Amino acid sequence: MSEYEAGYDDQELEELKRRQLSRLQQQRQSPQEAAQRAELEAEEARRQMVLRQALTTEARQRLQNVRMVKPSVARLLEDQIIGLYQAGRLDRPINDATLKQLLYRIASSNSRETSITFRRKGEV
Repeated sequence: MSEYEAGYDDQELEELKRRQLSRLQQQRQSPQEAAQRAELEAEEARRQMVLRQALTTEARQRLQNVRMVKPSVARLLEDQIIGLYQAGRLDRPINDATLKQLLYRIASSNSRETSITFRRKGEV
């Protein structure tokens, strides 16, 4: 047994080895994760650039408000606007009133009918 190992029992040594192995694995995965993170950030920057070009200032502010309240609806709306922009179907930036109309369409298409049925004992 070496001097280094003399102060540790087998369990402590195994724990130190496990921690070191874990640390090495994390360092190896970091470049991959960093690349993925950079790719996601670049995609988000492209989305924001398109939205800046496709929306007026008031419409961008409304979209920010929607994003704070309902992120999923905001994402759907952004996807729709980006699709329109990339298809060349926007001849001018979308204003606040037009954005409201798009929001109403999304809200009406996402609304679900709910019904509650009560069954009492003895009823079939």
